[in-house]
Amino acid sequence: MERNVETFLGCDGTYEEARIVLYGAPFDSTTSYRPGTRFASRTMRAESYGLETYSPYQELDLEDAAVFDGGDLELCFGDVAGALGDIKAYAKKIWADDKLPFLIGGEHLVSLPAIEAAAEKYPGLCLIHFDAHTDLRDDYLGARLSHATVIRRAWDILGDGRISQFGIRSGERAEFLWAREHTYLHTFDFEGLEARLAAWKGKPVYFTIDLDVLDPSVFPGTGTPEAGGVSFPALLEAALHVIESCDVVGCDLVELSPPYDASGASTAVALKLLREMLLALDKKQVFNNR
Repeated sequence: MERNVETFLGCDGTYEEARIVLYGAPFDSTTSYRPGTRFASRTMRAESYGLETYSPYQELDLEDAAVFDGGDLELCFGDVAGALGDIKAYAKKIWADDKLPFLIGGEHLVSLPAIEAAAEKYPGLCLIHFDAHTDLRDDYLGARLSHATVIRRAWDILGDGRISQFGIRSGERAEFLWAREHTYLHTFDFEGLEARLAAWKGKPVYFTIDLDVLDPSVFPGTGTPEAGGVSFPALLEAALHVIESCDVVGCDLVELSPPYDASGASTAVALKLLREMLLALDKKQVFNNR
C-alpha cells in the first residue's frame, strides 16, 4: 500500500501506522436518475483543504489521527460485477490487516461488496442505514444490482433482524410493506435509534450513510434529492452516537454528486461529516486498544 499523492486533509499517514483506511469507489453506472457520484471522492479530496483538521465539536484533530488515504479504485464502469468484486477485494485486504475501511462513494451500490466482505469476517454483522430511500426493491427495471436494490441485496446476506434504517421518506409501497416483516425501518428522522443501538450493543456493525438523508436545502448535490430530510446537526449527532455506542467495523458515505451543486456547499457538508466520523472512529479504536 503506497500513500496517495493527493490525500484527504490530515489523512497522510502510512498504511502500516493507520488504524483507518479511506478509499474511494468512483462508480455510478446503475444510478437511476442523475449520475455524477463518480466524481465525489476526487472532489472531496481536492476540496478538503478548505476545511480545518481541528474539530471544535470533539476537541480532536486529524493531525493526531492514524488515517491512511488509499486513493480511488480504478473501476470498470461497463462491468458492474467486476467493479463490485474489486471493491470487495480491497475491503478484505484492509480487514485482513486489522484496519477499519471507510469507503467514499460513488452510488450506494458500492456499499454492497463492503458489507459482504464485512459479513464474511464478522459473523452476526448488523447494518445501520441512514438514507432518504428504502433501497429495498428486489430489482430495478429488471436489474438486481442497482443503487435502488442495495439494502435488499444486503438483506440477502444478513437476513431478518439485522438491518435498521433511519430517515427513510421515499420508496414504493411494496418496499415499505416488505420492510415491516424484514427490517427495522424508521421514517423521516432518527427516532428509535437509541433503542436499536442498545439492542445491538457488542455486536459488529457496518454503518452506511446515503447523504441524501439530508434535506435538499442543506444538501442539494445528490442524484435523487428528497424534500423533508434531516438537518446537518441532527445527522452529525446521530452518526457520532452510532460510532460511540456500537462496535462499528466499517463505514461508508455515498451519493454526493458534485455536478448538482456548483457552489460546493454539498461537498463541504460531506467533508465536515467525514472529518467528524474519522475522528470519532479513531478515538474509539485508540480507546479499545488500550
